Amino acid sequence: MNGKPASQFVDSNILVYAYDLSQGEKHEQAKALLLSLWESGLGCVSIQVMQEFYVNVTRKSEFPLSQEQAAQVIHDFSDWKVHRPAITDVLSAIELHQRYQISFWDAMILQSARQSDCGIVWSEDLSDSEEYAGIKVVNPFKGR
Repeated sequence: MNGKPASQFVDSNILVYAYDLSQGEKHEQAKALLLSLWESGLGCVSIQVMQEFYVNVTRKSEFPLSQEQAAQVIHDFSDWKVHRPAITDVLSAIELHQRYQISFWDAMILQSARQSDCGIVWSEDLSDSEEYAGIKVVNPFKGR
């Protein structure tokens, strides 16, 4: 290992909380996490995450972002490492889905994190502190 900290993958639920003002403490915690990842340059997302973020913050949020605001956020996150899955990633996600008995979409998140050389996936959806194929899941809202 070269001593450089591993990249960290952010699931869409964390991004949504960071931009959803109705989420109180979760909003503040998610916003602080994203700020630290911006400052460190270690943040990663995928096309899937950006798609899920857009739908959720423009349609499902109590205080939705406008389509233009959401598009600007997505544009801003293009400065991060963004994984663009290929067919081989879909096939690898199917293997993860079967191996760990998790949803296919969560397996795609793990595969994107793996392809982005991430050591951590920040997510509320997967089991906190669980390790999947060498990637640790951390729920930023669990007490540490």
